[in-house]
Amino acid sequence: MKIYNTMTRKKEELVPLVPGEISMYVCGPTVYNFIHIGNARPLVVFDTLRRYLEYKGYKVRFISNFTDIDDKLIRRANEEHTTVPELADKYIKEYKTDAEGLCAEPATCNPRATEHIPQIIKLVETLIEKGHAYPVANGDVYFSVRSFPGYGKLSGQSIDDLESGARIEPGDLKRDPLDFALWKGAKPGEPAWDCPWGKGRPGWHIECSAMSMELLGPTFDIHAGGQDLIFPHHENEIAQSEAATGKPFARYWMHNGYINVDNQKMSKSLGNFRLVRDIAQEFDLEAVRLFLLSAQYRNPINFTRELIEQANTALTRIRTARERLAEAKEGPATEEDARFCASLEEHEKKFCDAMDDDLNTADALGAMFDYARAVNTFVTEPRSKEALERAAKLFDDMTNVLGILQHSKPEEFPKEAVALLNERAEARKAKNWARADQIREELKAMGFGVEDSKEGAKLKKL
Repeated sequence: MKIYNTMTRKKEELVPLVPGEISMYVCGPTVYNFIHIGNARPLVVFDTLRRYLEYKGYKVRFISNFTDIDDKLIRRANEEHTTVPELADKYIKEYKTDAEGLCAEPATCNPRATEHIPQIIKLVETLIEKGHAYPVANGDVYFSVRSFPGYGKLSGQSIDDLESGARIEPGDLKRDPLDFALWKGAKPGEPAWDCPWGKGRPGWHIECSAMSMELLGPTFDIHAGGQDLIFPHHENEIAQSEAATGKPFARYWMHNGYINVDNQKMSKSLGNFRLVRDIAQEFDLEAVRLFLLSAQYRNPINFTRELIEQANTALTRIRTARERLAEAKEGPATEEDARFCASLEEHEKKFCDAMDDDLNTADALGAMFDYARAVNTFVTEPRSKEALERAAKLFDDMTNVLGILQHSKPEEFPKEAVALLNERAEARKAKNWARADQIREELKAMGFGVEDSKEGAKLKKL
């Protein structure tokens, strides 16, 4: 598999540090509100990457953090007359509800910044000891950007370029406009922890370095997040981590593109934020997931009602094909069965080739639709049990990797009910309406209804 590495600005073969294993850290949300559609994109994209790597046989250790101490949390907690921990607990729970709706699998671990204060303090102490950081009179601790020669290598910016736009905010005691806070001295009414520099709390960037290295080691495989995190967040993570350890930090950096809403950049000033929770009131979140995968992850994507409706229609097509496969009649093996089974490898290859090319989910979905069409044609006649089982396995492999049909797995019906449904189809073909009606009543007595459509009849639980 090749992935685009933001650090090197080219596609590279994914070669894990430990053969057969992938260590992966994805920056998670600051838990002061419901997540919006922009937050949902990295959630879906990197969950899909994890699913595909597991499908390829890798053991994946997938870490995604919660930032549970931050200026935004403090401000919001004051507005809601609650505490920061209570606010964080509330929105972590809401995040998990939305993540489940988007069919994102739970992370191996969701570390919280407030649970890693000792590791954060130790990392800051190391940076001070090595001359890369310095405390100031008000209890703040800053990272000295000029002490790290590689600063700017991820974002491609030079110190001179950064210096021209930098300035020191009123009240800051840092020595250089480029320096950033590792630790913030305590202010009245704010959560604070004891440390060698007096009470205070961690800065934003330091938490991810401390947690990722604690859980994955000083060097790990993949660090991922939204494009907006390249600078300054990920740039600062690299500087403080590599300055502390003297070792490379993440080996591959992956960043998804922005989301526009109705052809405009999503921003608070435009009032076009779309919360996942609100979208779920109108649309199946599996359709939203399919929409988010309909463009290659590094490209921008435009969120509109029309595109979500199209994604919902596409999801229905895939779901219907899987249901028809589940309800297909069994028959003796034929040459057509053999030809179809022989084609499965080519369908799988087309799907995997797309995913191996920097997680090209747009082309992978194209391969999924091609396969669904082939399945729809195949099941118009009775097929061998082996052919149907092999067809179903590939179908489920593809949808499981993409994370769709997770809320709507085909229902398993008793063989007797399926046999009656098939007999009813034969009765209708022979225009034996009395027997067809009788079978409908027999199925009803078993607790099943029949839905007739142009694709054929299917069972449903009453």
